Amino acid sequence: MSLMHGVATRALRRLDPEMAHRLTIAALKAGLGPKAPRTPTPDLAVDLAGLRLPNAIGLAAGFDKNAETADAMLAAGFGFVECGTVTPLPQPGNPTPRLFRLTEDRGVINRLGFNNGGLEPYAARLAARPRQGVVGANIGANKDAADRIGDYVTGLTRLWPLADYFTANISSPNTPGLRDLQAGDALQELLGRIAETRRGLEKQGGRRPVFLKVAPDLKLVEIEQITEAAIAHGLDALIVGNTTLSRPARLLSPHAMETGGLSGAPLMDLSTRVLGLFRQAARGRIALIGVGGIASGADAYAKIRAGASAVQLYTAMIYQGPGLVVRIKHDLSRRLRADGFTSIAEAAAAT
Repeated sequence: MSLMHGVATRALRRLDPEMAHRLTIAALKAGLGPKAPRTPTPDLAVDLAGLRLPNAIGLAAGFDKNAETADAMLAAGFGFVECGTVTPLPQPGNPTPRLFRLTEDRGVINRLGFNNGGLEPYAARLAARPRQGVVGANIGANKDAADRIGDYVTGLTRLWPLADYFTANISSPNTPGLRDLQAGDALQELLGRIAETRRGLEKQGGRRPVFLKVAPDLKLVEIEQITEAAIAHGLDALIVGNTTLSRPARLLSPHAMETGGLSGAPLMDLSTRVLGLFRQAARGRIALIGVGGIASGADAYAKIRAGASAVQLYTAMIYQGPGLVVRIKHDLSRRLRADGFTSIAEAAAAT
């Protein structure tokens, strides 16, 4: 079966990137995805913001924008799955072409622009699935919203009974002005309104963790300000980070200078360095989730040693297929044992 998935992955890379992604989603919905062994991995299990994750390897938002394949990806071996980004109203996103493989660099540039089918069909799919495994909702704002912060409140309110956790995505570079929510009064207003909404929802429907996804293109003072604001408003974790607008000089692909956010292997060093800066700013007061460039057990381990309680990946599956998560889990367990750690938490806390 793993051979078949490898052949399929190579075949999909010959297609237009968006076509390949649509076919992948269709195959997963049809039950053609990989099935990971159900063997428990206690050394990789983590408690994150009240969530018990069977392993610390998560699927990042962006792969399953419309909550169509959460259970298939859990079956593939992920410890948790984040669906979205979803906006209140459907939107087509930016003009095509808007997704580019940087094959020589094992990266991707996208300027998709929160293309998704909207909140109602997304909610219906979450409502229809069995409540097994940890599935989070990544929420965003419509491009033309008169009140973008209100869009986050709308998403949180509509999905509160249906998701296990929530991530407010304010770090996509492909919706003009969205990253302005990461700073100053806009950040304070966003987090204040989320906190107020959350208090009301918890009285009716119980507690859910709420995370904030930030960009890797941040200065130290911004990192410190975001961290303090997140803690002050009671957020449970920071996801570090989204795609980058920077372009490392070593990129080889002819698509390297396309407009949009860069993900994949070229993001690994930057995102891990910024994760370490967030760790210094947080001083153990808020959990961190490491994202950006993970393609191996070594990459996942580097994020954990930089302070991440859990990690997420997506782009590397374009090149290695969805079976990658099982290989990462095996390698990560081996690395933990080699360094004398019995758990992810031990490794993340070690200096």
